[in-house]
Amino acid sequence: MLPNDNNGLYAAFKAKDPRFDGRFFVGISSTGIYCRPICRAKQPKAENCTFYSTAAEAEQAGYRPCLLCRPELAPGTSITDATAALVNRAARLLEENCGSGQSLEALARQLGCTDRHLRRAFAAEYNVSPVQYLQTCRLLLAKTLLTDTDLQILDIAMAAGFGSLRRFNDVFKAHYHLSPTALRKGLTAAEGRNGDITVLLGYRPPYRWEEALRFLAGRTISGVDCVRDGEYLRTVRLSADDRTIYGWMRVGHRPKQNALSVTISDSLLPVLPQVLARVKRVFDLYCDPAAVYETLSVMNELRPGLCVPGTRLPGCFDSFEMAARAVLGQQITVKAASTLATRIINTYGTPVETGIEGLTHAFPTPQDILALDGPIERHLGPLGVTSARARTIYALAKALEQGEIALETCVQPEEEMRKLLAIPGIGGWTAQYIAMRTMEWPDAFLETDAGVKKALAPRTAKEMLAMAEAWRPWRSYATISLWNSL
Repeated sequence: MLPNDNNGLYAAFKAKDPRFDGRFFVGISSTGIYCRPICRAKQPKAENCTFYSTAAEAEQAGYRPCLLCRPELAPGTSITDATAALVNRAARLLEENCGSGQSLEALARQLGCTDRHLRRAFAAEYNVSPVQYLQTCRLLLAKTLLTDTDLQILDIAMAAGFGSLRRFNDVFKAHYHLSPTALRKGLTAAEGRNGDITVLLGYRPPYRWEEALRFLAGRTISGVDCVRDGEYLRTVRLSADDRTIYGWMRVGHRPKQNALSVTISDSLLPVLPQVLARVKRVFDLYCDPAAVYETLSVMNELRPGLCVPGTRLPGCFDSFEMAARAVLGQQITVKAASTLATRIINTYGTPVETGIEGLTHAFPTPQDILALDGPIERHLGPLGVTSARARTIYALAKALEQGEIALETCVQPEEEMRKLLAIPGIGGWTAQYIAMRTMEWPDAFLETDAGVKKALAPRTAKEMLAMAEAWRPWRSYATISLWNSL
């Protein structure tokens, strides 16, 4: 529980300041519900408010989620926000795997620690146990699906990880004091429930959507993803219960709701939490744009408008796909790298039936690359990939498959970058770029990049590095701003 006095939390709640959305939640004793700081309901008295750092903590205190502001739509926090990066990463993994039944022991192994240490660190940071946090993730995901879709309640229970309808009903009633059916009956006229599996993901405004979309559009791989009519579309391949699941997704912008809409094919329902977690990474929904701009606004002294509030750091949906594309892009144009990646998926990608023009394949997995017979150069060379880069992609696939490098689950990006640099063919630019896009590393700076050099000309690399010290810990955002300025 957060302190109620001398911290301005009630003032932020009263002001409905979106900068604080997701940073705390407000339990209101007079109603028994908890709200986001931006809730537009009648303002409660200060003495009736208790402040919590997470939704899970508010629910453990006995509060139910507000049906007006919908706490399940609140954005999360970025890696640099949490005191313990380990706990922050664990919370992300709990959200992503809430439907899978993954044990806490397995989660701790992924993060390189014991489950006992994880429990202790989690309780110290979030004031709830990992199991309590996981249960809240499941409940809030189920509430989203009840509100925004027409899915059968049994399907919702399974997608959210409850294992059975009876278990879902029991936990939902115990926490929210009404059944899932009763909640849905009160929402029959809700906007957007049209049979599609479409859910909303909130963000802190402002959000420069067109800018983010333009960045992704320039780096799409024909057959895998595309940008069309102001939306991002891609094929999806994910694993669940030792089976591979294929489908497609579409992401649009709902600026009036400060949210992105995520529409998925029916086939992806069993991996919905994974899809949503990856969309959050792709579109940087954990970002606090005010904190970033507070540091990077000094860039505007170099050139007015160089740094704009709401600039996001585009992540990736598939880490191996992005890392391989980064290797392909060494010392060639972005367009040329896309051409090489397209040749690879046309030859070695997995066909995916989507019914959507331009979405036909999934990028090869590390296992697909390692399964190719003979020298890798013999396979990728005829596609235009140099022998050196082909061997680098193979070595990268091997490191990922053997667990020697962790891109999506790493707690210490700098350590993973050192491992990347040990792979022949991966230099400083590639390691930094991979960390920026796959590890959500906010402090990468690419002083050798052609675009950065052009934006900061005529400065030398040494001068650019010295200047960028003032932009820590948001140098990745500074890099994106420099690219956007060209």
